Amino acid sequence: MASFSSRAVRIEQNGGPEQLKLVDVPVGEPGAGEIRIRHHAIGLNFIDVYQRSGLYALPMPLQLGMEAAGVVEAVGEGVTHLKVGDRAAYASQPPGSYCELRVMPAKCVCKLPDAISFETGAAMMLKGLTAQYLLKRTLPQGGLQAGDFVLFHAAAGGVGLIACQWAHALGLRLIGTAGSDAKCALAKKHGAAFVINYSSEDFLARVKEITAGKGVKVVYDSVGKDTWDKSLDCLSPFGLMASFGNASGAVPPFAPGVLGLKGSLYLTRQTLFSHIATRQSTQEMADDLFDVVTSGKVKVRIDQRYRLDDVQQAHRDLEARKTTGCSVLSL
Repeated sequence: MASFSSRAVRIEQNGGPEQLKLVDVPVGEPGAGEIRIRHHAIGLNFIDVYQRSGLYALPMPLQLGMEAAGVVEAVGEGVTHLKVGDRAAYASQPPGSYCELRVMPAKCVCKLPDAISFETGAAMMLKGLTAQYLLKRTLPQGGLQAGDFVLFHAAAGGVGLIACQWAHALGLRLIGTAGSDAKCALAKKHGAAFVINYSSEDFLARVKEITAGKGVKVVYDSVGKDTWDKSLDCLSPFGLMASFGNASGAVPPFAPGVLGLKGSLYLTRQTLFSHIATRQSTQEMADDLFDVVTSGKVKVRIDQRYRLDDVQQAHRDLEARKTTGCSVLSL
């Protein structure tokens, strides 16, 4: 059996960015349901930080990275939607995209349209598919209609800027929060109807003012602990609290009775990987994402580029909230 070598970023134990080490790993042939892909660009995401730090516990040693784009080099038995030479992109379990070459499950890998570059493909899959399932599949009672208000925290991040544009295309009035005036301006430029700098303004008071006291139908929250309590108070009766991350730390336990007192609210904790558990759902969501990107309704903004060798600095910047839009590693 042929064996190849690939540079890859691994950690031997949880900790800070200094744990990220560049090593050589052997790469073999794909088995049934697998492909071997040579990466051209790799996406960076906050989930990578959670996995490195140990907030999301995984077995060691761990090769990090959840998304990338490249060219399919070999196809295992039973894989019919991809062939050797195809341009492809993915957001997928298990982690391992921080590398030049890997063997991985094929079910979440999608053929990348020629109109979308490798760099854009690598930057947009995890964040774009997240925006897709939030705005299209994680909906309040009665759904969302044009003109409805939604609150989106961290609106200038990778997921946020895609969501701002997509919500605008759907006719939604997205209220975006961010931690600086510059980030708020960025969210506004990308389609947010209203923006709130939550480091200098009370976002609850502003949401009530913007919505004439009615609140929003849904809050999309990847921040977690710091925004939680006020986010619940931003919701209108029967509104939906959609949690999908913990950038400021995990939300502490709370009594479900609180949801009743605040207006019979709904609460859900979403993850992308539930939505892309099957080949069919992955492809449907990816096709929707590819359509809005190739149509120009959503532009994928890449604001940070790093070499694979500079992955420690990339993680430091992510954790320090120094980034906007998407970040990619190049090879």
